[in-house]
Parts: sequence; C-alpha cells; structure tokens
Amino acid sequence: MEQEYIYAVARIKARELSLLTQQDLDRLMACKTPAECFRALADKGWGAGGETSAEAIFAAEEEKTWALMHELLPDLTPFSVLLYPIDFNNMKAAVKCTVTNAEPHNVFMSGGTVEPEKMQQAVRENDFSLLPDFMAEAAKKATDALLTTRDGQRCDIILDRACLTAIHKTGKESKNALITAFSEFKVAAADIKIAARALHTGKSRAFLEESLAPCDTLDLEELIDAASKDTDTFYAYLSRTDYADGVKALKDGFSAFEKWCDDRQTALVKEISRQDYFTVAPLLGYVTARQNEISTVRIIISGKQNNLPDERIRARLRDL
Repeated sequence: MEQEYIYAVARIKARELSLLTQQDLDRLMACKTPAECFRALADKGWGAGGETSAEAIFAAEEEKTWALMHELLPDLTPFSVLLYPIDFNNMKAAVKCTVTNAEPHNVFMSGGTVEPEKMQQAVRENDFSLLPDFMAEAAKKATDALLTTRDGQRCDIILDRACLTAIHKTGKESKNALITAFSEFKVAAADIKIAARALHTGKSRAFLEESLAPCDTLDLEELIDAASKDTDTFYAYLSRTDYADGVKALKDGFSAFEKWCDDRQTALVKEISRQDYFTVAPLLGYVTARQNEISTVRIIISGKQNNLPDERIRARLRDL
C-alpha cells in the first residue's frame, strides 16, 4: 500500500512549493483593485489565461487541482469526503430543475462522484436506484418533499443532512487517520453552525432534529436541547465539548466562527498529513490546502470589490 503512494506523495511535495505564502497574500492585500489582484495571481500561475472574473480564475484552479489528482491516482475514492458536497449540491439542482421544469443552465458543479445527468434522469423517471446508496434514499425523500410542499428549504435540509451522514460514514469506515479525523470535524462543525443559526433565527426543535447529523464528538440530544433554549445554555454545552475553544469565535459572529473552523481544519490536516507520509494523507492535505488558499484569495478579492478596509479583510483571512 505504501508503494502505491510514494511517487504521488513525492510529486505533491514538489507542488507544495508553489502554494501561496504570506508574502503572496501581502502582495494581494497591497493591490488597489481586483484587476491588480488578477495580475498578481497570473504571475503566480493562477488561471488558465484570459479570465476576466474571480470566479473563472477560482474554477480554473479547482480544475487544475483535481486534474492533478486524476493524474496521480487511478481511483479518487479516498477523496469522497471532499467530493460528496459537490454531489449533493448537484443533487439539489437536479431535483429543483426537474421538478420545476427549469433549464439547468450553469447550476451544476464539476468534479463530483455522480454525473449530474444521472441525477436528473433519476428524478425525471422516479427511479432512484440509478443513484449510489449514499444518495438514493435522500434524493427520493427530497424530491417527494418538493413535489408535495414546494418547500425548497426542506429539500435542502434533507440533502444537506444526507451529505453529512455520508461524510461521517466514510470517515468511520476509513483506515486512514486523516480521513477519519477530517470527516468527524467536518460533520461536528456543520452541526454547530446549523444549531447556532437555528438558535439565532428561532427555529423549532423539529427543525434541529431533521437537520443535524450524528457524529462522535457531539451529543445531539444535548446540542438540540441547548440550541432550543438560549445562547448561554448553548455556549455552556459547547464549552464541555472538544470544540470549547471555538465558543469565543462563535460569540464574535458567524464569520469569525467560519474562520475558526477553517483554521482548525488546516491545523488538523497539517498535523496528521506530516505524520502519515506514505499514504493518501499528504494528497488530501494538498487538496484541502488548495481549497483553503482559494477561499482566502476569494475573501481578499471580495473585500477589494466592496471597498472594505484592509483590517477587516485581514481579520477574515485563513491560515495557510
């Protein structure tokens, strides 16, 4: 098994040298306009050439990252925990477009494990056996919910929970320490975000029970009870969990908590991938690092587009 990854890891270690540095971020922060940012990114080899929008550049970088993984590995199954969110976002689009007879123009993301055409066919023909097991039941339930209630939010809730469940199941079944730890944190962080937003918007207990996905580091009953009461109770519960150090960020606002989640994930991936050199872990580490730097650049360019002060932009930047 180690032999399978030796060449791929060596290639990735060389590619890590081209990741953005703090100096690169400082250069982007010094740019006055998004156009200047685009030129600075082009100097670092970002984009495929000729892009005139930030999203086009980001899409090109995502495509490069996954093209490299396809080149290095014949099977991307170990990356399922990163690809499932793409699958379920596409499933939402397939359900909504098919049920409402809308043309699916630019609604599907590339790079998932299931072809969007197959998703559309499953909904159109009401044959969800066409879909993999991790998606089929939730896709049918979401389609039925949209057909009977026209409630797009409930459709999203069903598929979002199924996505988290699939991620957690894959992590539990994996023999790779990084995949297991990454999956657990991903689901727990999502549950905390859902519960926090539900508390602030006055959502019902039934909403929480339908939205939250089980994980090992949170007691869902306690989390639901706390989020159904008040912020003090909610924060008190989280302070007794593995995520106690995220409470301060959560009190500072959702943007601060999102940054805390991303930074903790980066630290987790960095720690384990360095210990687990001859497995898929360094490759997973590289992909998450690329996704993280794309998110960071997106924050900078968005801040420039909205004329935000530099200090506000820097406060939201993720650790590289």
